Amino acid sequence: MALIVEQILTYGLVFLICGSIVWVYLRKHKKQTQETLKKVAIAKEEGLHEPVSLHPYIDLNTCIGSAACIADCPEKDIMGMVDGKVTVVNASECVGHGACFHACPVEAISLRIGTEKRGVDLPHVSESFETNMKGIYIAGELGGMGLIKNSVEQGQMAMENIIKSDKPKKEGVLDAVIVGAGPAGISATLTAKKHGIKTVTLEQESLGGTVYTYPRAKVVMTSPMDLPLYGKVKLRTTNKDELLQVWNDAIAKNDVSIRENTKVDSIIPMPDGTLKVKVADSEDIITNHVLLATGRRGSPRKLNVPGEDKQKVAYRCLEPEQISGKNIVVVGGGDSAVESAMLLMMDNEVLLSYRKDKFSRLKPKNRDKILAAIEEGKLEMSYNSNVVSIDDDHILLKEGENTRKVENDLIYIFAGGELPSKFLQAAGVQITRRFGHIMKKHH
Repeated sequence: MALIVEQILTYGLVFLICGSIVWVYLRKHKKQTQETLKKVAIAKEEGLHEPVSLHPYIDLNTCIGSAACIADCPEKDIMGMVDGKVTVVNASECVGHGACFHACPVEAISLRIGTEKRGVDLPHVSESFETNMKGIYIAGELGGMGLIKNSVEQGQMAMENIIKSDKPKKEGVLDAVIVGAGPAGISATLTAKKHGIKTVTLEQESLGGTVYTYPRAKVVMTSPMDLPLYGKVKLRTTNKDELLQVWNDAIAKNDVSIRENTKVDSIIPMPDGTLKVKVADSEDIITNHVLLATGRRGSPRKLNVPGEDKQKVAYRCLEPEQISGKNIVVVGGGDSAVESAMLLMMDNEVLLSYRKDKFSRLKPKNRDKILAAIEEGKLEMSYNSNVVSIDDDHILLKEGENTRKVENDLIYIFAGGELPSKFLQAAGVQITRRFGHIMKKHH
């Protein structure tokens, strides 16, 4: 009898311990679920839940809830746990580095661009980075993979595939023309130098491409990368100036030249298999291959209002610390617009004009900072407003039903950029609108 009682007590204790563990486990999961759903609700309200570019897609039938993807993601609150499964929270904040994709132990995550409702225009690019047009290659943001580290890797791999190409070498014909001196273009240029092939790199603006146009303090890299002929760049969190210094050092040490302020007008496939690159205000270049590393923005999107061609109008904010005592209007509600406005407001009178009634898709830190600046009166905010016209000393700004005259010395327009579709299609490159397209990781 005593033995039976002892066994009952033992089983009861084991049951109690197991029950306690299960209760703690379920309570933790319930708390996680509630916290994540709260974050999702906020993300939806602030316009951060829907992805704008590359983002993780979770197969709930495969996900085992290990949360390894969440632990390995260097960004905050991109994903969270709901009922023991991973879900996307702030999808528009994802920078597409693919850490979650690599961390998942059961391959439940794929990287996608576009959603079932919102398509994204993408050029056709093979595993070797070659388009449907033989000899024309695409690497980096233009092909859908926008993170700097990814772009650097792709620039190197694309150039290595060009080197392996079976196109015969011809007298007076370059091996490759690299269009764009951003992360992918610089990496490709250094790779070409390493292998001793004849190339030229053309950049329509300045070294660094789109990165060069970022506001001075903008963080542009979140993980280490390998740069050809330079080695590992170990800066985990860096700003534009530090990264440009690395690129300048790599280019100077390897005696590489880049033709800046050189715009490519068109690429014309020739009957003999070569490509003619027509350059603005310069001689045509004949080459066996072209690597397009120009980014997706192409040309800045314009407002198409009278006076937009005046010299006081700019589409990027360079050296804001050198501008003072001006009446400045900044147009836009994205990160580039608010970052520029906050840099300019230090020494100028700044008005920020945004066509919507509240900010959406802003990084949380930027949103907090700009709302605080508005609250403290450091700059003037004009929601639901549109520029009507631009004059030498003022602009006309429509706010709701009213239009007012605003004294103005400089106007910065951040309305985004447009994919260079016409340029690509003129060269024969196919472009397709993709919905929820799975992006393959190149190796």
